[in-house]
Amino acid sequence: MEKIIINGGKSLSGEVEISGAKNAAVAIIPASILCDEPCIIENIPNISDVTLIAKILQDMGAAVKRTNKDSLYIDPTKMNNNKAASPLVRGMRASYYLLGALLGRFKCASVALPGGCNFGVRPIDQHLKGFNALGVSTELINGAIIEAKTPYGLRGASVYLDVVSVGATINIMLSSVKAEGQTIIENAAKEPHIVDLANFLNSMGANIRGAGTDVIKIRGVRYLRGVTYSIIPDQIEAGTYMTAAAATRGTVLIKNIIPKHLDSISAKLREMGVEVEEHDEAINIDASKRPLRKCNIKTMPHPGFPTDCQPQFASLLTTVPGISIINESVWDNRYQYISELIRMGARISVEGKLAIIEGGYGLTAAPVKATDLRAGAAMMIAALCASGSTEIANVEYIVRGYEGVVEKFKNLGADIKTVCYFDGENTSATA
Repeated sequence: MEKIIINGGKSLSGEVEISGAKNAAVAIIPASILCDEPCIIENIPNISDVTLIAKILQDMGAAVKRTNKDSLYIDPTKMNNNKAASPLVRGMRASYYLLGALLGRFKCASVALPGGCNFGVRPIDQHLKGFNALGVSTELINGAIIEAKTPYGLRGASVYLDVVSVGATINIMLSSVKAEGQTIIENAAKEPHIVDLANFLNSMGANIRGAGTDVIKIRGVRYLRGVTYSIIPDQIEAGTYMTAAAATRGTVLIKNIIPKHLDSISAKLREMGVEVEEHDEAINIDASKRPLRKCNIKTMPHPGFPTDCQPQFASLLTTVPGISIINESVWDNRYQYISELIRMGARISVEGKLAIIEGGYGLTAAPVKATDLRAGAAMMIAALCASGSTEIANVEYIVRGYEGVVEKFKNLGADIKTVCYFDGENTSATA
């Protein structure tokens, strides 16, 4: 068992390079199933979710190998298996993208329900609504496996999503790329990784228009050629380091980013008094020059403030005098981490969708745990600000989505290390 140990109280400074986007990678890798030739995906983050989805494709007959640290070669041409129901599939949320990709290729699919972070109900009714519109019948087997098939092939249709859903938008895109005729998705999600997925598919010969708007039009094609494609930088990883720099009152240059993707985060930091300077592919955060002010945030679908940066911002707001309010409008149960912050001395109360933070009283080191991926990042930020040595458990959540996080924080001046335990005893430590 691994734990992260952080001795807090040091301002971050220096430069950090952002990895490829986790949320783009876990959609684009399954999308490669649709390709009729081998392809190479570059700027792949070295995280456990990528390793897991690559292993799932291998188990289904695809040839998958890393050609270098951040590139993945995928040859799906010998795949003949439309079933993805192994325990590996249940280990990650994004495994449901296999449904759309397998339907697009084989016109039928059998996929285990997804796992991943546990912070709320994950209905897939909008996914199924889209599949049904395309002529697919679906059935839940033993409460654990979705079976989907179509006797006549996939046919284009208009789908109006009742709620904005990233997962449903992606799954309908994947299943309709090779469908006969035109598919229109209305009230579609607009996140950057949806645009990235559309760009990947279009580079292979798909015909997708409108990605990044609330209406996406897909005209089916018969063949997708192999390409080499580089995925976008990770906006949530970038937002995490931006928030950490502000929380520690540091100065950090964040490189390999698309500043436009970070507009909502930058706006809130500026509102708090942080200096945010944008460059072509970098952003400089300077929170060292003046006291920060409290603020309120409400999570919203893109281009609003991302729910995946909400826990990190909560840690930041505990360091700012005054009462700040977070309104979580995306997930029902994303405040599980609050009890861990309270363990460190934070003054926070939760009332339904609202978290009321009375900041400025200081944080004290304590043994805490990551309750999900982004909550783990929030614990790291809180530990960087706390007095004393904080021990963070459940590190496996953090490595799902952050490449080299300990090394990156260490390079910014943090006093941080990973410690391995066996049978309750400390056996080794790595910087």
